[in-house]
Amino acid sequence: MRHVIAPLLLCTLPFCAMADSHAEQPQAPIFEGFEGLADSLRELFGQFEEEVTPFVDQLGDQLRDLDRYHPPEVLPNGDIIIRRKAPETTPAPETPEPESPIEI
Repeated sequence: MRHVIAPLLLCTLPFCAMADSHAEQPQAPIFEGFEGLADSLRELFGQFEEEVTPFVDQLGDQLRDLDRYHPPEVLPNGDIIIRRKAPETTPAPETPEPESPIEI
């Protein structure tokens, strides 16, 4: 939340500067200072996109993993069971063949 408040406060600075400059020039058009505000907002949303993109990618990966599970079942006692669609198979560890006994 702190990351959002600071840029929003910075976006209001052009309005403070415009208020002082418009007090001296009352005939200036009202839309004069919006180009700077638009540039600030583009930069703010660009930074927001850079910060959010990794989280969205992780969420997409997790949603793809949901296809491996059946829908949750609620038991009468309130327990929730989420079953896998196909049990994961782990390869059996390879055991070396026993060596033949040494004949003397």
